[in-house]
Order: sequence, then C-alpha cells, then structure tokens
Amino acid sequence: MTQTKSRKTAGQSKVGQAQAAIEISILVPVMNEAGNIRPLIDEICEALSGRQFEIIYVDDASTDESGDELATALAEIPQLRVLRHANRAGQSAAIRSALHNARGHLIGVLDGDGQNVPADLPRLEAALLEAVPADGQGVGMAAGIRAKRQDTPMRLLASRAAKWIRVTLLSDTHPDSGCGIKILHRSLFLQLPFFNHMHRFMPSLVARHGGVVLGVDVAHRARVRGTSKYRILDRLLVGISDVFGVIWLLRRAPRQGEVVEMPRQTKHQQKGKAGA
Repeated sequence: MTQTKSRKTAGQSKVGQAQAAIEISILVPVMNEAGNIRPLIDEICEALSGRQFEIIYVDDASTDESGDELATALAEIPQLRVLRHANRAGQSAAIRSALHNARGHLIGVLDGDGQNVPADLPRLEAALLEAVPADGQGVGMAAGIRAKRQDTPMRLLASRAAKWIRVTLLSDTHPDSGCGIKILHRSLFLQLPFFNHMHRFMPSLVARHGGVVLGVDVAHRARVRGTSKYRILDRLLVGISDVFGVIWLLRRAPRQGEVVEMPRQTKHQQKGKAGA
C-alpha cells in the first residue's frame, strides 16, 4: 500500500514539474478551417523549436473536416492539445476556453486561418520581455501591427473605419487592434473582462488594467484556403455596439494599483522599530 502511494506521489510530482516547465502556451481558435490546421501547427512548432511550449487548439463546433485534421495532429504532435465546443460560441469564447486550460506564464494568440505568421512569435515575446522583464512586477502585451495587410480593399476600408471609431471613442492608440497575433502575460489575461468580441479590444482592455501595450511589426499573408467567418457589414455594426460597452468598462476601471502584501513581523522587530 505504501509503495503504491509512493509511486502515485512520484508520478504526480513529475506531472507537476512538466506543467511548471511550460514557458508559453499558444492559443488558436478555429471554426471550419480544414486544410489550414496542420500547416499552421507545423509552423508554430518550428518557430518555438527547443522551447517548452504547448499549442491549444479550440474547435468551435466545426462542421467540416477540422475535427479529423486535429485528431490526426493530436496523435503525432506531443505539444498539441485540442478542446472542442459542443455549441458554437465565437472566437472570444474559444480563446477564453483555451486560456483557462493553458499552463504557460506567457500566452500567445494566433488566428487559425493561417494569415498570421508564427515566425513572428519570438520577436513579439522578446519585445514584451524587454519592456516588462520576467522578474519584474509589471505585466503587458506585445501585439502585432500588419505593415502590409493581404486583404481585400473593402476589408481594409472597414478596418480603417473601425480604427477611427476606436481612436475617437476609446482613445485606443494601438495602430492595429484587429491583428490576431499577440503575446501577453497569463496573469494579466485572466484579469480582463470577458464578453463576446472582446478579442477586438485587447489593447484598450490591457491598458485598463495597467498593462503595457507594445506594437510590433509583423507579417501578414493572404488566406489560401477556406473563407472568412465575418461579413464586413456585420462586423462594423456589431463593433459599434461593442464600443459603447467597452466605454462603460473603461469608466469603471480598477483603481487600486499594485497590490502588495505586508511582510509578517515578530514582536521583537516591532519593539525595535518602536524604540528607534
């Protein structure tokens, strides 16, 4: 009996050590992205080669062959984990599901359509850690800026309109809030308020919680397979209503600043201070 318990404890200890060793978790939400999944996974593995990392895909109730493609990859790639929503919940909900299962102290996020380039992840991480060292008290986010967007003229026009709205109403100074690739501290991400479409307002929400927001130039590719899940007019109309919700949140931002726990002092230390 004692031997069994000892083996179990040793096994649990190894699992705990493996989880603690994860440096960064990459979260990828997908819905009907068959054909885009495995190439992107391979690129992420190449970009983070030699690191302790995990990739968490969330299948938001896909109806194509995405599930089969993920199952095949899961059997072949040890760093991969796959979650599946029983009901379609949207991109922000998929990211949140992955976040709550992530084990890395840093979180990377990528769109699952293959337009973001995983090779940019190390530069985003380096920029974040240079501005907010791992041993420091601060937190922040490094977010991509697509210098040469590979989108249709109508989509680019819609993005410019959305950017004008965010700058005007939210004072969002990040040049490309809609860019899907970013890296941030997990502790910060967990504090951000959750709502549908919140992934479009990450710079404003991070700043609301006192985090540093860094812009890093990244590459952007044209979509090769599949179709976009967002219609331009729907995105604009929904975005406007979301902006007013974010305004409400920003006005009620937490104001306590850094929270520091007081060190425990012995009676002798207290008396010494009183005598001084």
